[in-house]
Amino acid sequence: MRWTVLSSDLLVFFPAALWFVWAYLKGGIGITGEERREGWMWLLAMVLISPCLVLIDHGHFQYNCISLGLTLGAIAGVLSRNELIAAALFTLAINHKQMSLYFAPAFFSHLFGKCLKRKYPIVEVMKLAFVVLGTFALVWWPFLHSYEAALQVISRLAPFERGIYEDYVANFWCSTSVIIKWKRLFAIKPLKLMSLSATILAFLPSFVQQVKSPSNLGFLYSLMNSSFSFYLFSYQVHEKSILLPLLPASLLALKEPQMYGWFVYFALFSMYPLICRDQLLLQYIAALGLFFLIYYTPGGSHGKRLSISCGAKTVLSLPFLCSLLLHITYLQIEPPKRYPFLFDALIMFICFSQFVILTMYTNYKQWMLDTHSRSIGVKKDL
Repeated sequence: MRWTVLSSDLLVFFPAALWFVWAYLKGGIGITGEERREGWMWLLAMVLISPCLVLIDHGHFQYNCISLGLTLGAIAGVLSRNELIAAALFTLAINHKQMSLYFAPAFFSHLFGKCLKRKYPIVEVMKLAFVVLGTFALVWWPFLHSYEAALQVISRLAPFERGIYEDYVANFWCSTSVIIKWKRLFAIKPLKLMSLSATILAFLPSFVQQVKSPSNLGFLYSLMNSSFSFYLFSYQVHEKSILLPLLPASLLALKEPQMYGWFVYFALFSMYPLICRDQLLLQYIAALGLFFLIYYTPGGSHGKRLSISCGAKTVLSLPFLCSLLLHITYLQIEPPKRYPFLFDALIMFICFSQFVILTMYTNYKQWMLDTHSRSIGVKKDL
């Protein structure tokens, strides 16, 4: 089984990562010529050696590398102006794992925005629609002979009976359930409506920005904002879903190295209880250590500094110090019998707070993209 995961990495994820790095550097998306020459190997390493993906795929044998690899290939297709190939690859990603829909608003808004700015927008939209529908038809063809077979597949894609969240996941519904008992107060139907509404409201600003001013850099931010919106507010989210916003965050590593390093740490920390249950603590330490060893190598972009005030640095250091303490406490101290999941809840609260800050930051960055740069980016992309 381990070899099947490794072969999936080699056949799908690795080639997609290479294609993305080539397309990203060729387009010079928000980076200088010097960063392009010196940073391509570092960027490739950041994309490939994601500790969360390594631990989940090679510890749980989840094969996320296939859907994420197909999505990454679709992103590379968009950046290299191969939109029809991108549409086919992203459709395959959705059919492999429905959680790839976390990226759908970003793909739709960016491609639709580009179509609107071309000479024949309706024709461009129809071409994309034909590819998407054709790919869906090919994938679903074996199940279309029987209504029951198709319905069985659909029921597996939408397991609403499991509840609005699973275990202690660092999203809105689980974090606020300490105060508001969502599962007790509401039936499945109103919860589905509430989560759908909250998710749409969360990704709407990013969606609108890309329809109005599609650009390659804005697209990468939009992918992160869209997937974060689903992670924080959608129905039936579990810890491993953090892999989805982590993918576009890794693609922004050259542009936002400090944001990415911070995100990786807290994304991995959010899965710490799961890692401990599966007895992967040694692998957790090794994967995190290897990642930051490569992250801080000379020639990387980690040296870029954000202009943060001393007060803000102090506030940001508090969750990090608390996380270090909780790493030890979780293993060494028994929680009170009345609150057996106290430490899980504390980990969830800390990570949720950081994810909210990160998604606010990336939404702000997307909307504050320089107007002149966006207009140039549109001309280049089209």
